Order: sequence, then C-alpha cells, then structure tokens
Amino acid sequence: MKCMYVPSAESIWNLNHEDLVTLLDSQNLTQKSHKIHFYTPNFTYYKHKPFSQNTNLFPSISITGSNCTLNCKHCAGHLLINMYHVTTPKNLLELCNKLKQNGTIGCLISGGCLPNGAVPIKAFIPTISKIKQQLNFTIYIHTGLINTRTASLIKKTNAVDAILIDIPTSQNTISNIYNLNNITLQDYKKTLETLQKINLNFIPHVTVGLSSSNNNVLLDNEYTALHMISQTNPTALVIIAFTPLPKTDMAKIKPPTPYDIARVIATARTMMPNTSITLGCMRPKNKQHATLTDILAIKAGVNAIAYPNKTTIEYTKTNNWTTTFSPYCCAKIFTDINKKH
Repeated sequence: MKCMYVPSAESIWNLNHEDLVTLLDSQNLTQKSHKIHFYTPNFTYYKHKPFSQNTNLFPSISITGSNCTLNCKHCAGHLLINMYHVTTPKNLLELCNKLKQNGTIGCLISGGCLPNGAVPIKAFIPTISKIKQQLNFTIYIHTGLINTRTASLIKKTNAVDAILIDIPTSQNTISNIYNLNNITLQDYKKTLETLQKINLNFIPHVTVGLSSSNNNVLLDNEYTALHMISQTNPTALVIIAFTPLPKTDMAKIKPPTPYDIARVIATARTMMPNTSITLGCMRPKNKQHATLTDILAIKAGVNAIAYPNKTTIEYTKTNNWTTTFSPYCCAKIFTDINKKH
C-alpha cells in the first residue's frame, strides 16, 4: 500500500477528482479478504467465460404485470417489461411451480408501486411463504415503503430471505422523479427502522446520479442517503447507477461517471466498514464505462459485482483476486461472504 491513512467518509465525499483517484489507486479501501463475488441472475442476458448463464435459474417476477401507477421519470415502467408477469397469488404459485420444473432455484419478486410508495405485496405473502417452503426457493422481494403490519406478516410466515428497498437521495428525487406526493425521506427512514426492529434481512439500494437536470448529472444527496442507512444495521448494501432508458423523460440525461459511482462506494465503505457492499445490476452497460466502473468499484471496496464484463474478470485474475460466480441475485452476498469455497 502507498499510504496507511484512510480519510473519513465526509472527507472522501469532498475529495477533488485527482485526490479521489489517488486514494482509489492506493488500494486502502479494498476489502481485506481479496475475494470478489460475481452474480449473474436472469434479469438480463449475460455470457462471459468462465460463466455461461442458465436462463431458468433465478428470474424476476412482477406481481403488478407491466403496470406501475407512478410512471417515474427514469423508468416509466420499462424495468417491469422483461420480468415474468402475474397479477394474483394463484398466478404466482402456478408460475413458480412451472419454473421449478425447469430448474429454477429462486426468484426476485417485484412490481410497480402504488401512490403510497409501496409495492402491493401484502396479499401475496402467504403464497410467497408457501412457494419458499414447498419449492425451497431463495426469495428476495422489492417492497417499496412497508408498514409494521406487512413486515410482521413477512417475518411470521418466514416468506422471504431478504427485503430489497430503494432509498432515494433527496426530496427532489421523491417528488419530481418518483412522482410521489406526500412522501418524505422520513418515511424511508421509518421503513428501515421498522425492518430492523422486526429483525428482517433488508438490503437498501442507492442509485447514484438520479437527481439530474439540464442534461447534467448531479451527485445530489447520496451522502445523506448513505448516512441514513448507516444509522441502521443493513444486511448488505447495493449501489446502482442511473442509466438512461429509451422512451422515458430522462432518456437524454447523461449517466454518472465511473468516478461518481466510485465516490459513493468509497464513502459507503468508509461509513459502513463491516457491511457487505455490492455493485448492482442497474448501471451503464457501455463497455468502456462498465469496465472502469467495475475496476474502480473493486478499488473502492465492494465485495461483489453483478454482471462483470470480460475485462473485469481478467483484471481480478491478473491481480490475484479470488472470485466466485453465482446465478443468484447479488443480494445473496450476505450469505455468501463468509462461505469457504
């Protein structure tokens, strides 16, 4: 190592570009095990040696079909299109039984949000529990905002392995991008506290660069979001990045740079030194951007990367990293990180 000093999270957040690069190149933030977990679920096509994706193993399912009432400016429901679609608990059970016959080992259950910021998951919980117990699935669910009653039912029925929740970075994101009225950052803080109090596994997701205007990406209040998360005890943390999607209001907005993403990861790593951190699946896929993002993320201290590209895999080999490949969602890092391979 070039330097033993690691600055505080606030100092990292405020570093100029040159000093951030110097810090990342020092490798001071790299997690000590020198092991990276790679995840390739069936949310998108992926094929890189030595891993060829099995298209049946870990799919995503929307319980609202292709519908979302919010019509968020960055998504407009597009992220639901390529999921399996169901609209009733009966349909969900039938689909999962069929998927099991084709080799499925688990799934991500998601859906569009209601105007109150919640995915309408409550009516599905008994069926999800049945699927988990009878089919031995690993199940993660996106819930959006969740109240104590619903969280308690999930805990009581042992329905899922972990809850995934997107944490907005500012009131601007909530009101003007998520199109949520009468919802505040305090509502998301309350959800995190509820999940912790009920002792559910919960994995916050933070999107880098979502607050943007005039074609310029703004690192908004990601620091605030990370600090709010750090006041609880998350099971793991996933960092993703705004990715412009065609036919959305933000289709022409530039994505954050790899250095923007690395700044957030490095800040999170210093703020939450004992939390597993993953670079998640939603991020720009341009080869040059993706490669630099992945490598900087490793230097900034991630434990896992979803969909690493070929150059990233070669980088880990060259630098003697131990790597594992898994067909599960990257949320599984919290159970995988301490396994002996």
